[in-house]
Amino acid sequence: MEHVLEAQQFSRKDLIHLFSIADTFEKGNTFPLKGKILASLFYEPSTRTRFSFESAMIRLGGNVLTTENAREFSSAAKGETLEDTIRVVNHYADIIVLRHYQAGAAQRAAEVSAVPIINAGDGAGQHPTQALLDLYTIQKEIRTIDGIKIAMMGDLKNGRTVRSLSYLLGKFKDVKIVFISPIELQIGTDIKEYLQKHSVVFRECEQFSSVLKEVDVMYQTRIQKERFENPGEYEKFKGKYILTATNTKHMKKGAIVMHPLPRVDEISLDLDALPRAAYFRQAGYGLLVRMALLHRLLDME
Repeated sequence: MEHVLEAQQFSRKDLIHLFSIADTFEKGNTFPLKGKILASLFYEPSTRTRFSFESAMIRLGGNVLTTENAREFSSAAKGETLEDTIRVVNHYADIIVLRHYQAGAAQRAAEVSAVPIINAGDGAGQHPTQALLDLYTIQKEIRTIDGIKIAMMGDLKNGRTVRSLSYLLGKFKDVKIVFISPIELQIGTDIKEYLQKHSVVFRECEQFSSVLKEVDVMYQTRIQKERFENPGEYEKFKGKYILTATNTKHMKKGAIVMHPLPRVDEISLDLDALPRAAYFRQAGYGLLVRMALLHRLLDME
């Protein structure tokens, strides 16, 4: 594994191995990456992804170079291309974690980089490490991935986390997916074709009340204001799907609610204290998965 650019590059065997490494880090810290340097190059805002990668590197004994907003506080503001930035940062770091506002940016970076590139989200493209931690969360919370039924709800057209997770779910057996969204924000045709090719059963609908009682996982996402060119379109869909303690009370025993975060108003605060609310635990699992990924890319290269 030279770079991490898209979810579908991982085989089921890769995933099982990566999760086994993550499990070992849950039991205590080791320091296999002493002397290694990670550059976090984020052209879009981030809290969880940037901090968890930086924390993962530090916990593994490595060091971090970072910029708060590379779109404004790097030579990009002077007109430097992404490719030239990557060529320069190659001299300063052993691995680069890149978030960019353009789909395909991670692939462009990888084509000129001599060090591993990790795609931390590229526009409305993919977010493979979020998908890895989402899948790891399901394994830890539900104790299986094969045979689960999961609903994904919200802005599925622009949601890179949903796209990436769908690719990974295609690696497992007897998975069933319900996509819940307005017609205008439905999941892309490419994802549907991929799922059909891998014999994953899925259906689409616009309402979620009847689906809640069926699923093992409800994967909620926000309507992404930053992906709409017309503010009026965002206002049209804002607040359409809101999960609360009341409307989730009939979910199956052991079923969970996930969210890649940040949330806006699509999960009410009264749900936070309930056992089915897994989204903050989900963020914690992300640290372990990213530690495992850095270990695999740098300590086992």
